[in-house]
Amino acid sequence: MASELFRRRARTRSLLGIACVTAALALPAAAMAADCPGNPGALGTSRTLVVDPREHPRIGTMQYAETLPLQDREVVLTFDDGPLPRYSNAVLDILAKECVKATFFVVGRMAKAYPEGVRRMRDGGHTIGTHSQNHPLSFNRMTAEQAKQEVDEGIDAVAAALGSRAAIAPFFRIPGLLRAEAVEGYLGSQGIQTWSADFPADDWRHISPEAVYSLAMSRLQAKGRGVLLLHDIQPRTVAALPQILHELKARGFRIVHVVPAAPDRPKTPTLPSQWRLHPVTEHVAISHWPKVPSFSFASAAMLPGPSIADLGLDIGRVTEPFDGLRHLARGQVPLPKPAPWPRQRPAASFANSIAFPIPAEALFSIPEKSQPAIRAMVRIPAHRASRDAAPQTAQSELRSTEIGAAARPISGSAAIAPAALQRGPIKVTARPRPLNH
Repeated sequence: MASELFRRRARTRSLLGIACVTAALALPAAAMAADCPGNPGALGTSRTLVVDPREHPRIGTMQYAETLPLQDREVVLTFDDGPLPRYSNAVLDILAKECVKATFFVVGRMAKAYPEGVRRMRDGGHTIGTHSQNHPLSFNRMTAEQAKQEVDEGIDAVAAALGSRAAIAPFFRIPGLLRAEAVEGYLGSQGIQTWSADFPADDWRHISPEAVYSLAMSRLQAKGRGVLLLHDIQPRTVAALPQILHELKARGFRIVHVVPAAPDRPKTPTLPSQWRLHPVTEHVAISHWPKVPSFSFASAAMLPGPSIADLGLDIGRVTEPFDGLRHLARGQVPLPKPAPWPRQRPAASFANSIAFPIPAEALFSIPEKSQPAIRAMVRIPAHRASRDAAPQTAQSELRSTEIGAAARPISGSAAIAPAALQRGPIKVTARPRPLNH
């Protein structure tokens, strides 16, 4: 009873703690939505998550085991490949209207061409990561030196657009998500966190804005939370983004803003299990396979077994060693040596073998062969009978002969006469009656 009461109290405290955390997370969201200028019903940003890139260098369940430590129904919005003023500015306007903060992975070449676009991202309070210098889709085939050059030049170009390297978050997304160990190793050595994603919306493909919205919401609904991958240089993304944000609010999802830890900004306390999208809890059984059991033997005595002599093998026979090819006479062909195994051995005969009785041959004789011959009358044609008889009696004649039992006709079969008998007349009025056996 005491243990049951203790478990109930622990469960109550756990539920109260979860409720308090949920309420604490919901309060900033309500405040942000209420404080959003001109849009009191905005989606807003629920909270800010501070992460240490060195503790968790790779995130995103599309490729890695860990992801951001999000609560259920929390979403992180990320945008790649910008800035491109025509579409990136529209994305920034949509986010500003809903008071939503996102993370932008900027291409160095685009930052060099449109530095004001990068500065507008910073001024909007968004997090700015990097996406290489030229966005090559060959990071998985690059050497370490080539990858290092792409990463460093991209960071330098974005830093030049912002006027400070400190304004860049140590977040990097590999173009095309074409990961490679050399690239990830270099990023980790520089304290840069490699970002993948938890689900994309496929907005880089030639699909409609409705398809982008449908893919984003269906995949988010299936996982429950995570990092959404979008692109701020696509017109279909601009068209689908307002509907995505509206549906996120309607379904109760919350936006989380991610920033790196700094000396004046400590990381958000988290548990290791929170960095797993589906952590294994203590209530779930874990199976280990394969697992070899350990045995305790009471005795190590050997069991009796057959000896080699009982197997009948010529263990003592040694095959002839290879001593080179023998000299053969002209025209002779070398023959292969007999294989030592398998060999045909004559069956051993034992003096005490038991002979079982077998039936005698007389038991299998056919009864018809032992029956006496039967005399039968056969009609001989007139032209054959005239050879041995007088002319006045040459019309027809009946002769008697002996027929064995084997030659008797079977009921329903055609009669076959032995070779010693003469064939009767062709026209027979009555069918011969078969004999009964």
